[in-house]
Amino acid sequence: MPDLDPAGSPSVGQDYRRIGMADIVHFPASTPSSDICAQLDIDGAVIVDNVISTDALDQLRRELDPYLHGVGHGRNEFAGFSTKRIGALVARSPQCRELVLNPIANDMASTVLGRHADGYQLHFTQAVSIGPDETAQVLHRDRGVWGGFVPRRIETQISTIWAVTDFTRENGATLVVPGSQHWDKDRQPEAHEVAAAEMAAGSVLIYTGTVMHGGGTNTTSANRLGVLLHYTLNWLRQEENQYLSCPPEVAKDLAPELRALMGYTQGGTVLGFYSAPVGPGLGPELASPERLFDEAGTSPTNDDAFNDPRAVPAAR
Repeated sequence: MPDLDPAGSPSVGQDYRRIGMADIVHFPASTPSSDICAQLDIDGAVIVDNVISTDALDQLRRELDPYLHGVGHGRNEFAGFSTKRIGALVARSPQCRELVLNPIANDMASTVLGRHADGYQLHFTQAVSIGPDETAQVLHRDRGVWGGFVPRRIETQISTIWAVTDFTRENGATLVVPGSQHWDKDRQPEAHEVAAAEMAAGSVLIYTGTVMHGGGTNTTSANRLGVLLHYTLNWLRQEENQYLSCPPEVAKDLAPELRALMGYTQGGTVLGFYSAPVGPGLGPELASPERLFDEAGTSPTNDDAFNDPRAVPAAR
């Protein structure tokens, strides 16, 4: 779960249910990714409408409901006393695996995060059900999870919230402050600068790690359900430990491109290599994580990572 950006003060005491002029630009799913990304650079957030089919949404609800029923509500104001959260979505939900690989989201991640790294990775998976009487979450920037040590000129994240139910002002639609990624870190928004990410079920909110946002107030009698899938630079620590949430015995059955996105691959040329914890000569040494799933034995037997001609010279 994201922390507050420690470089900025939380916005406490303002009633963001009464929002005014601010708005988030909507795009049809057929829009070229370059057009969506151009608007994302301006506002820090966009909505792409009707990406998921009704059948896929129904299946997604069936996959998530048992876990949401089995978990309690949050235990602090930020998590939400009337909000439920579950993780490990790649391991638990085939439909979420499809969303992780969605081309629109990945085009945004590749373009924006590619400015600061030679790759990106899955950072965080969570299903969030905001229940009746939940209050608005404090506005924050997700980049705060790294403690404010990454320079602001480096965008750390591309985040997505997939609407599993309709998102409305009344049921807790995510609140976003368009353009706030360009602000001084201490500036706080006026009420008219805060927009509600209203969208139909099957649509997706895409936003950056630097734009201010937070969950909205739910004044209805129904839950508002969204799936959060975030991506980050391949040289930063992931917020959700993907290797515990989806360990190798589960990951072995996933598509190779999904495993790679989770981090079962090398970042750059040598980041993330491993050696098998087995007896002498019985397993790979200094190997790329892909070797773990190479049942055909087509990879080199050892030194995969440090024999890569692109590798930074190892310390001697």
